[in-house]
Amino acid sequence: MREVSRRGLALSLALSGVAGYVDAVGFIETGGLFVSFMSGNSTQAGVEVWADGPLRALLPLGLVVAFVAGVAAGGVVVGARAQRRGVVVAGSAAAVALCAIVGFVVPHSEWRFALLAAAMGALNTLYLADGRARIAITYATGTLVSLGLALAALVTGRSSTAWRRPLLLWASLAAGAVAGAAAHRWLGDGALLAAALALAALAVAVGAAARR
Repeated sequence: MREVSRRGLALSLALSGVAGYVDAVGFIETGGLFVSFMSGNSTQAGVEVWADGPLRALLPLGLVVAFVAGVAAGGVVVGARAQRRGVVVAGSAAAVALCAIVGFVVPHSEWRFALLAAAMGALNTLYLADGRARIAITYATGTLVSLGLALAALVTGRSSTAWRRPLLLWASLAAGAVAGAAAHRWLGDGALLAAALALAALAVAVGAAARR
């Protein structure tokens, strides 16, 4: 995360906030599944096999597959070209908007949330190095590991400031989740349209930053 500029960090924080927002809406709408936290969905799928039968495990597994597909698609688009980051964010915005639209037309369609999972997966490809994501935009586990290691560095005197960025990233995701839950209460599926608009605006900002 140290190699990312301040502008890149600010955009990452904004994207992480939107990701937390979207994940909260998806969690509520699916009754307890995630569109960015695939460890949770993997565990849920394993539980469902024995609790309610293999068929109930298909949705959480489908979200995992969609997330991985989104990461792969984002990786293909971005590659080593930072200039294409805006395209990935714009594509994610379109997927979130489409999920919302399908929700208005077919309210009980659970599989539409695969679009959200793919969108969230793609966002994790914006800052790549050596085939790995330097910043985990949409999931907190990697960020919290970085925070823990940074705290170890603080205690041992290796770095007094490394903890700040992962803490900010986690806080942004958590704050976004709070906002998403509130927006869903007031707007229902309209909350996803708001997220799509936010991503569309961020696509412009990310694209402009990448060209500098």
